[in-house]
Amino acid sequence: MGTILKGMSRVRWHELTHAYGSAEEVPGRLSRVAWGDALTSASALSDLGLWLGELSVFDATAEAVPFLWDLAVTDAAASRSGVVQLLMTILEQANPPRLDLQYAAHQAVLDGRDLAHRLTDDGDPAVRAAAQDLMAAIDNHACEACRPA
Repeated sequence: MGTILKGMSRVRWHELTHAYGSAEEVPGRLSRVAWGDALTSASALSDLGLWLGELSVFDATAEAVPFLWDLAVTDAAASRSGVVQLLMTILEQANPPRLDLQYAAHQAVLDGRDLAHRLTDDGDPAVRAAAQDLMAAIDNHACEACRPA
């Protein structure tokens, strides 16, 4: 499997949740984004968007973000611009009853700032544009969960 998605098997996905319940299927979707053809990758990314960031953020979201960063910077992944857009969606989402989850998910995205910066010079124009948008979102991020106490 190489270095992409390294460590994914160490996450106890079955104990985590996403928007629709157990996160046990998240590793399979991440793998499909990594190694699937364009259609398979886009479908898996759509599922991940619904599960991890479109409605709210969850404990599985924070665990998935480092693997999303892996996918974003891996040329072999078919849906890299979509992965970058998902990272931005996660950064924009909240979970007011669980500010700790929101903070963890946001910090996981913010921790990838150097990767986002690197992607602003990517050879793929769609990835480059998505990364520029993400950089602006990272640099201007301020939410209740992430504000210093």
